[in-house]
Amino acid sequence: MGAVSSTEAEREPLLVPSLAEANAPPVVHGRVYRRRWLVLALFSLLGLMQGMVWNFWGPIQNSAVHAYGFTKSDIAGLVLWGPVGYVPWLLFVWLMDKKGLRPSLLLSAFLMLLGSVLRSVPLMEEPLRRWLIHGGQFLNGLAGPTIMSAGPYLSTTWFAPDQRATATAVASLFCYLGGAASFVVGPMVVPAPNNTQQTSFWTAGQGSDTTIRDRIQLVMYAELGAIAVLFVAVLLYFPSRPPLPPSVAAASQRLSYRSSICRLLSNFRFLMIALAYAVPTGVSAGWAGVLDMVLTPAKVSQVDAGWIGFWSVIGGCVFGIAMAKFADSIRGMLKLILVLMMAGASLASTWFTLTCLSQYTHLPSTAAILYTSCILIGIFINSSIPIFFELFIETVYPVPEGITCGVVTFLGNLVTGLLLFFLTFYCKEVSWLNWCLVGSCLFSLVLLLFFRETYDRLYLDVFVSV
Repeated sequence: MGAVSSTEAEREPLLVPSLAEANAPPVVHGRVYRRRWLVLALFSLLGLMQGMVWNFWGPIQNSAVHAYGFTKSDIAGLVLWGPVGYVPWLLFVWLMDKKGLRPSLLLSAFLMLLGSVLRSVPLMEEPLRRWLIHGGQFLNGLAGPTIMSAGPYLSTTWFAPDQRATATAVASLFCYLGGAASFVVGPMVVPAPNNTQQTSFWTAGQGSDTTIRDRIQLVMYAELGAIAVLFVAVLLYFPSRPPLPPSVAAASQRLSYRSSICRLLSNFRFLMIALAYAVPTGVSAGWAGVLDMVLTPAKVSQVDAGWIGFWSVIGGCVFGIAMAKFADSIRGMLKLILVLMMAGASLASTWFTLTCLSQYTHLPSTAAILYTSCILIGIFINSSIPIFFELFIETVYPVPEGITCGVVTFLGNLVTGLLLFFLTFYCKEVSWLNWCLVGSCLFSLVLLLFFRETYDRLYLDVFVSV
């Protein structure tokens, strides 16, 4: 038989790739760089200082009332500037999406620096000084949209898939660690007013109004110096992205800014999980910001309240990083982890609330019980934050991480702002704050139980890159 040339149909491949395979992104051989740890450290330290400045006044409210003539409404207002700074969050999210992380972080660091300068001006006129302090707190709050929402964006851009949750936990929890540091730094450096409490080794003792003002000024100068150093460091070196992406997801095409906003607002599953995050974290942030005020009826001193707040946040940060490492090693378990955390938060907040009402419930109300229940609240709620962030991104991928987390952190700060707004009017009796915390944890738990999880980004990294 003679050789016959093949037809066009015979030259077609026998195995035709499916439409999904044809549209899949090209395989990317990711690479990670050692400098990613420097980038993470600079971002996390800025978050630390932003949290310290935000929570500066709450732990020393008694001293501030005597030294500056502040009222409880003033203290709540100073804490409120953090959530108010989220009003132009769309602008910061747009800048992050269009220009990258470096311009966004430089702008946020500059706002923090300018705010620290304003509140540190040593004026003698109390009305003008008060306005400068409020202005400084507001500018520090404007840095919140980038500091609190860019952690998952940084982890995806710089870290491999098996390190993403851990990097997200470090980047997103350091601002809470700064708030915890304020619970200790304030009472240890700033003395309590005369004849208000006993002194101890861990406190600055008692002092006159002049001494209190001098110590407050000293802390504000120290925070100004630290922020100035970090601003210079970010200015000198903080690239938006590495030369080569670390994973397929980092290199893949994302939705546009407008398309992302529309998809998020029309996605019922995303709104469901966003509320499960925003309500308990927003309420707990406002509750922790005025923890001294909450614990005063239980006859807890300013210093003890500071230590309770400190250990509750520290426990949440440590446990959150540990749970993130666990989530990196065992993938696809984010919902289960969150359900367990919110169940624990519901039980702990109920225990704390009933303990504070011991005159009605006849439950024992000791310092050990208040410490334990409050620390458990911080552990369960604060450690859930990076796990929530990872679940958000998996749910709505390919929406950019900065836009997704910008929306949910805005919702959380909106809840905090509403809570503190009501506190400025109802600040004489604050037991209602404890019940708000209990209700928020139960609300989140119910939403999580009915939420259906998906892992679109994880599927892309695991299967497309193989």
